[in-house]
Amino acid sequence: MMKKSISASKASLVLFLCQMIFALDVPLDLSQPPTITQQSPKDYIVDPRENIVIQCEAKGKPPPSFSWTRNGTHFDIDKDAQVTMKPNSGTLVINIMNGGKAEAYEGVYQCTARNERGAAISNNIVIRPSRSPLWTKEKLEPNQVREGDSLVLHCRPPVGLPPPIIFWMDNAFQRLPQSERVSQGLNGDLYFSNVQPEDTREDYICYARFNHTQTIQQKQPISVKVFSMDSLNDTIAANLSDTDIYGVKPVTERQPILLTPTGSTSTKVELRGNVLLLECIAAGLPTPVIRWIKEGGELPANRTFFENFKKTLKIIDVSEADSGNYKCIARNILGSAHHVISVTVKAAPYWITAPRNLVLSPGEDGTLICRANGNPKPNISWLANGVPIAIAPEDPSRKVDGDTIIFSHVQERSSAVYQCNASNEYGYLLANAFVNVLAEPPRILTPANKLYQVIADSPALLDCAYFGSPKPEIEWFKGVKGSILRGDEYVFHDNGTLEIPVAQKDSTGTYTCVARNELGKIQNEVRLEVKDPTMIIKQPEYKVIQRYGQVSFECIIKHDFTLLPTVIWLKDNDELPDDERFLVGKDNLTIMNVTDKDDGTYTCIVNTTLDSVSASAVLTVVAQPNPPFDLELTGQLERSVELSWIPGDENNSPITNFVIEYEDGLHEPGVWHYQTEVPGTQTTVQLKLSPYVNYSFRVIAVNEIGRSQPSEPSEQYLTKSANPDENPSNVQGIGSEPDNLVITWESLKGFQSNGPGLQYKVSWRQKDVDDEWTSVIVANVSKYIVSGTPTFVPYEIKVQALNDLGYAPEPSEVIGHSGEDLPMVAPGNVQVHVINSTLAKVHWDPVPLKTVRGHLQGYKVYYWKVQSLSRRSRRHVEKKILTFRGNKTFGMLPGLEPFSSYKLNVRVVNGKGEGPASPDKVFKTPEGVPSSPSFLKITNPTLDSLTLEWGSPTHPNGVLTSYILKFQPINNTHELGPLVEIRIPANESSLILKNLNYSTRYKFYFNAQTSVGSGSQITEEAVTIMDEAMASRQVDIATQGWFIGLMCAVALLILILLIVCFIRRNKGGKYPVKEKEDAHADPEIQPMKEDDGTFGEYSDAEDHKPLKKGSRTPSDRTVKKEDSDDSLVDYGEGVNGQFNEDGSFIGQYSGKKEKEPAEGNESSEAPSPVNAMNSFV
Repeated sequence: MMKKSISASKASLVLFLCQMIFALDVPLDLSQPPTITQQSPKDYIVDPRENIVIQCEAKGKPPPSFSWTRNGTHFDIDKDAQVTMKPNSGTLVINIMNGGKAEAYEGVYQCTARNERGAAISNNIVIRPSRSPLWTKEKLEPNQVREGDSLVLHCRPPVGLPPPIIFWMDNAFQRLPQSERVSQGLNGDLYFSNVQPEDTREDYICYARFNHTQTIQQKQPISVKVFSMDSLNDTIAANLSDTDIYGVKPVTERQPILLTPTGSTSTKVELRGNVLLLECIAAGLPTPVIRWIKEGGELPANRTFFENFKKTLKIIDVSEADSGNYKCIARNILGSAHHVISVTVKAAPYWITAPRNLVLSPGEDGTLICRANGNPKPNISWLANGVPIAIAPEDPSRKVDGDTIIFSHVQERSSAVYQCNASNEYGYLLANAFVNVLAEPPRILTPANKLYQVIADSPALLDCAYFGSPKPEIEWFKGVKGSILRGDEYVFHDNGTLEIPVAQKDSTGTYTCVARNELGKIQNEVRLEVKDPTMIIKQPEYKVIQRYGQVSFECIIKHDFTLLPTVIWLKDNDELPDDERFLVGKDNLTIMNVTDKDDGTYTCIVNTTLDSVSASAVLTVVAQPNPPFDLELTGQLERSVELSWIPGDENNSPITNFVIEYEDGLHEPGVWHYQTEVPGTQTTVQLKLSPYVNYSFRVIAVNEIGRSQPSEPSEQYLTKSANPDENPSNVQGIGSEPDNLVITWESLKGFQSNGPGLQYKVSWRQKDVDDEWTSVIVANVSKYIVSGTPTFVPYEIKVQALNDLGYAPEPSEVIGHSGEDLPMVAPGNVQVHVINSTLAKVHWDPVPLKTVRGHLQGYKVYYWKVQSLSRRSRRHVEKKILTFRGNKTFGMLPGLEPFSSYKLNVRVVNGKGEGPASPDKVFKTPEGVPSSPSFLKITNPTLDSLTLEWGSPTHPNGVLTSYILKFQPINNTHELGPLVEIRIPANESSLILKNLNYSTRYKFYFNAQTSVGSGSQITEEAVTIMDEAMASRQVDIATQGWFIGLMCAVALLILILLIVCFIRRNKGGKYPVKEKEDAHADPEIQPMKEDDGTFGEYSDAEDHKPLKKGSRTPSDRTVKKEDSDDSLVDYGEGVNGQFNEDGSFIGQYSGKKEKEPAEGNESSEAPSPVNAMNSFV
């Protein structure tokens, strides 16, 4: 919210109006008749203890002399030593403090100021000393009144001048409380619509305060004794016999009657402009309520007020339109009473057009106009120099026409002061206006080169106060040689002021005012500067802040650089609190540690010398609600009660709900439990109760900010005892030993017991056997053990609650079992079907349920590898376990090693443990493809040969039949040559390749074979050497120190390059070396895209590794989905093993497995610098 002040424009307008008045003023250096400038009020009440000062000041040229009349006759002040006149003034000072008496100077005074050009007179000033007389002595009888009756205590203050202010107090000088029932009337009396016993007292005292003399007069105390109906009955009963009919009617309700004013109608006369006060005070029981209406119209808006609990109607600044009939209506539940007051608004005279001073040049014409109105219409009379015009010296240039005096062809002797008197029965008006005949050339009274500053888009008023006789003509120019200003963009006022209604920046400049009449011409220059307006470009915004938080309001301004702004912050249109929490910055206001009292409207006001702007924002401080209070319990029943409360302050955030909690002082004192909650608009709730609980309740209010503190607890309410309503829950029967049954349950909570002496009746019988129930009653526990039961047989069980008043309803039965024992027999007919080299399926027959002797949980298969068929050496036996839940009779054994001998057995499992194992079953797995050779080394390079050495596969997975070697040359452009394949017997471990090309790089692919197929391959690269002479020189060079240093430097550079490549690879980039790898790849193992069969790209992890050894083919031990049609559920639960949805095995079996050695030369390390050098050859 933003407001822009127009104080500068208002100031200019006021200046303009003043200039209109002063333009008629005659400069004091010129002859002029007297003008009264200051005088005492018409009705002048003075303090009789102080000197009386009657003011009369006037101006004129030559300076006027003064004289006074008293009660219509000349007052000779020289003959009264107590009266003096101030020097150069007409003000009288009557010395009362040195022996004079104010009463001696009562009367009507009038001052006359006179010089050679006329005489001006003051109003008739009525002097009266104030009076504050004492109360007359009177004997006051005590007021004895019956409860419910009306009463009026009369004040009747002494008549003072001015009238005193009345109020009622007690002996302790404390004002007596007033209300709709008891109130003070306009006449000072104290009215009781109906009295109550608490009105009894002996110190009802009326005080009259006379403000003029600053004195207070006190009436004697008035005693009031109120008799209640009960006390009256007791008094009468003590004085009557048993046979008499006695008793006073109880307090009876009565319809309203008016105590003041009396009757049904009355009249009231008030003067225009005064305050109209109408009063109606009524008696009745219950206390009546007053309402006001105006018959045939509406009460005037913005001027109507109700006082004294609506018993007084107040209308300010009344006018003739407020005349009419006003009705007051007093109403209670038994009826109503009314009174009509006929109001007539009269008016003392008031001006329509007061006469104004007239300055004329010889030979000119003019008029004096005096028009006034009033009710009744006032009479208009004229005086000349204080004398009725009818008997004043004649002036041929003057003609009186009612309220107008017409002047024609005036001469210098026509100068005089004329008085207009407008009077009726309610008062009079007196105005002085002179006619001054002068012949004067123009003069400009506005200072030369005066600077005016205004804000753009606001009015600019350029003053040109002038005087001359005849009246000069005024013209305005802009600039030194500018043309005369005309047009709608300017307004020319009669007092010479030039108004620019909407000043713009280009309005800035110098303006010239020219005044001319027949006697001369004069001009004056003024300057105008138009400034940019001050603006708040970032206004404070509405803020909602939690209590104890911090809030900041912004107020960023833009202003004319030549103006110095000041910023003021207000809170609720008043100064900021004097509190260090309020921090005023250059363009903001920050409030630290906000409290509830900081809630309100904050206004930023920016003032300059020319304008003012403001913007406001509201701060709402929110917090958790205050706790509810006044908790009350009503409608107490055995199983319910109604709780009501009064909400606390919601702290500007509406209450969303109330949470009701209870405390059981009997069973859990100090512990509060949730009971229920209701919406925030609800303040009562019907609560369900349990027997034998000592309830206390409390309420918590909740809003968006949080929860209030809990209310104070309600009164306690102890409900009666009763039978339990419910039985224990979660009843179970589970044996802990083969020969017992442990019955457990969840005990009832304290308030669920419904009474003292809570116990439980535990009953059981064997199921499906025609047995009677066996029952025991136990204390408030949660377990009972039945001993000597058969092993694992079903029992029917029930637990019933009881207390001193009886049993709970019949409980429901549950089925439990006595204790389990280990299974007696092992599964039979165990069969194994080998599916492939890594997977087998095992079958068994289920054991009879009676032999399980417990809850069947499943079967466990124990299996272990006895030995590898390709290696006769034994190793540590590591048993693996798979569990198959429920009553399954088959399962899958994954992750077997090919070409191996295994044993297994099967056991049944119940809740007690495992049964005996079935006889061990032996089975063998067929051969599989071998793993890759353990290593491949290439040594002894010559011109045309290379020596290859290798290690056998770590896991042959069968009988090796041969090794397959493939190789092909690589040229300098990394293109692959023809592929050569060699089969090598399985018992070989090295090979010399001859007839190779010298200085040529070869890539080798090497793998082993069994009868099933080829295993994974490893790769390696090597280079044949150059001719013998070059080799000899290489040997010789290699022994030189400089060559060794050079090679070290080259190696260091290569290492740095490799590090850079490694870093870039980790960032996920693709590099050109990928094409080189494509060129080196084995055509038989290059990856294929699934969609079109084309060659795929290597991933980032394969980049920059052209010499990586090892196979990219999948492991031969992967269990493929097509290898078996068995369902996933056929696989058991290993200790650490699990299966994917596609049936592939994940994880390890229980126990330690032998760690497979790394495949030969399958390192991911970068090639050595020597090999790198060879690659450049």
